[in-house]
Amino acid sequence: MDKVILAYSGGLDTSVAIKWLKEKYNMDVITLTADIGNVADLEAIRQKALNLGAMKAFVIDARESFVNSFVFPALKANAIYEGQYPLATALGRPLIAQLLVETAKKENALAVAHGCTGKGNDQVRFDVSVAALAPELRIIAPAREWNMTREQTIEYAQSHNIPVPITAASPYSIDQNLWGRSIECGVLEDPWTEPPDDVFVWTKSPKETPDEADYITIGFDEGTPISIDGQRLNGVVLIQQVHEIACKHGVGRIDHVENRLVGIKSREIYEAPAAFVLTKAHQALEAITLSKDQLRFNNIVAGEYADLVYNGLWFSRLRQDLATYVDSSQRYVTGEVKVKLYKGNCQVVGRKSPYSLYDYTLATYDKGDAFDQSASPGFIHIWGLSLRTESKAQRLKPPE
Repeated sequence: MDKVILAYSGGLDTSVAIKWLKEKYNMDVITLTADIGNVADLEAIRQKALNLGAMKAFVIDARESFVNSFVFPALKANAIYEGQYPLATALGRPLIAQLLVETAKKENALAVAHGCTGKGNDQVRFDVSVAALAPELRIIAPAREWNMTREQTIEYAQSHNIPVPITAASPYSIDQNLWGRSIECGVLEDPWTEPPDDVFVWTKSPKETPDEADYITIGFDEGTPISIDGQRLNGVVLIQQVHEIACKHGVGRIDHVENRLVGIKSREIYEAPAAFVLTKAHQALEAITLSKDQLRFNNIVAGEYADLVYNGLWFSRLRQDLATYVDSSQRYVTGEVKVKLYKGNCQVVGRKSPYSLYDYTLATYDKGDAFDQSASPGFIHIWGLSLRTESKAQRLKPPE
C-alpha cells in the first residue's frame, strides 16, 4: 500500500485527516510532528496519532534548527510582515516541509499531506516548499478537498470518536512555536469585536502584571542574540527566558488585520513576546552601529524579506540572496541593549557597542563639544543650491 507523510499537530484538521486519508486514498498514514517549541506533551500527540490509525508516528525535536536556521536569520533582517506580524508560523512551515520531504524519502512515501485549508497562507507555504525540495512528491491537502465547514469537521470528528480540543463554543484555530502564537476563527472573525480574555494564554493582561518594571540586558554578536544579563545562552534557551519575562509583563500582544496571499483580509491575534522584545532590541542596536544609508536600505530589505517569508518563498534564490546581504550588514551589529518591561510595554532604555557610530563629542551641547558649528552655513549653502536654482527658474505659484 502507498504511504503518505502527514504533518501532524494533534489538532482538529490533522486528526480528522488521518481517518479521511485512509478512507479517501486508501493509503498508509505516517505522521510527523515537529517540535519547534511551546507544544505540550509531544508523546501524547504521537500516541494519539497511533490510536487514530497512523502506521507510524514520528516526533522530531527541531527547535535548534528552527531558531538558528530560520528565526535568527529573520530577526537579523527585522522581518515583520506589514509592520506587525513577526512571522512565527510562516517561519515554521518551510522547516516542517523540509522534514516532511526528508521523512518521505526515508520511508519511501509517494506523498506528503498537511492540514491547511484552501483559504489560508499555510497551504501555499507547504506546497511551494515541498515542490521546491522534492517536485516528484504528491501533495495532498485534505481540509482543502473535503469541503466541510468547521462545524461539520467537528461533527465528523465526533462521529468517528476522534478526540479534539475544539468545540463549537470555542472554535479557535491555533498555531504556536518558540517565536509566537497565532489565534483565529470564532468571534475573532469580526474585526470590531475585542478579543476575549480566553484568546490570550501566554501573556498576562496589563492590569494583572507586576507594579514594578523588570530590566534585562540582551547581548548581540553580529546581529544574533547571544546573552541575557551577561550570561551566554544558546538560542532556544535565550528565547525561552525572554519569553517568560515578557509574558509576565503582558508584552507581545498583536491584533492585526492582515492581507493574505490568497487575496483576502484576515483578522489575526498574535502573542509574540520574545519576538517583540528581541526585534526591538535588535533595531536599537542597529540604530547606533549602522549608517543612515544602511538603515534606510535595510528597511527596504526587511519588507522584501518579510513578504518572501509570508508568501512561502523561503527556499527562493531571492530570499537566499537577501540573507547574504543581511549577514554582511550585521558585521558590526555587536553590543548590548537594555530594555524595560512594564505593563504591556517594552521600552529600550540603553544601548552600547564597541562599533557604535554615536560620538558623544559630536552629539553633546555641553563642554567637550567637538562639532564645528562655523562650518554649517557653508554646508547649508551647498545643500540648498539645487532648491534655490529650482525656485528661481520655476517659482511656485501662490495658492489660489
